Amino acid sequence: MSDFRLRVFAAVARHLSFTKAGQELFVSQPAVTKHIRELEAQYGQRLLARRGNRVSLTEAGRLLLAHAEAVAAATQQLEEQLLALRDPEEAAGRLRLGASTTLSQYVLPAWLPAFQARYPQVQLSLLGANSERIAEALLRGELDLGFVEGRTKNRDLHYELLLPDELVAVRRATPAGPPAQPLPLAEALASPLVLRERGSGTLEVLELALRERKIKLSELQVACYLNSTEAIKTYLEAAPAALGFVSRQALGRELAAGVLEIVPLQGLALRRQFEAVWVQGQPLARVAQRFLSFGQQQALTLV
Repeated sequence: MSDFRLRVFAAVARHLSFTKAGQELFVSQPAVTKHIRELEAQYGQRLLARRGNRVSLTEAGRLLLAHAEAVAAATQQLEEQLLALRDPEEAAGRLRLGASTTLSQYVLPAWLPAFQARYPQVQLSLLGANSERIAEALLRGELDLGFVEGRTKNRDLHYELLLPDELVAVRRATPAGPPAQPLPLAEALASPLVLRERGSGTLEVLELALRERKIKLSELQVACYLNSTEAIKTYLEAAPAALGFVSRQALGRELAAGVLEIVPLQGLALRRQFEAVWVQGQPLARVAQRFLSFGQQQALTLV
């Protein structure tokens, strides 16, 4: 029922980019520009200020964005209420998921087809980013439901257990295979380390565990910080002396192919939790509730 032009404008306002807005909505950049110009003509004032490649909201643009977001929320609520009258067990509408890198690459994509088959009227999108960015996106209203890792909690968000996980030390596979006995921690940490970037739950868990043992990252030989688990695994394949730390969930293919191997360490257990997260005090929409319940059921098969 809402004007598609408002959706286009809201996407541009979120990304501050015509190109990214077009990618989100699967329309061309010229089409995005056309919709924005039509809105500006309709209201008789500039909604966006453009300086070269930079885009910012005018005062009128900020006012329209608040209206567009209210219209989108009201439309989704109406769709859910009408559907509930027809079928209390059904779900429909837009569902914007966000997940930290490990979950968005190795866990959630395998769940999505079955969820879509069960709820074909749900329009799904999945943002992959580190845990810090997922929390920020939830608080900005850009996501309906998030899934994160790590230990730091934001008091403005509500967290609920999804799945236990473990980080393991990993290196390029050796002819002799993994050590028969756990390596002394000091020996392992003398290797060049390949770690996730700041803001990632993976790095946070490792850093806290080392701090408990009076070890600072600044005292270690960190060869590289990388922004994805895939990048770490690829790096390790090319660097036999290096050691990385990744989720056990991310290693199935490499272990089976004999490309990488897990290195057990003495006195270092890196257990963590994957958690569902949403804005504190804000009830989940029906479609988000359905996905959360579905995800928790799927998680039981991985424990």
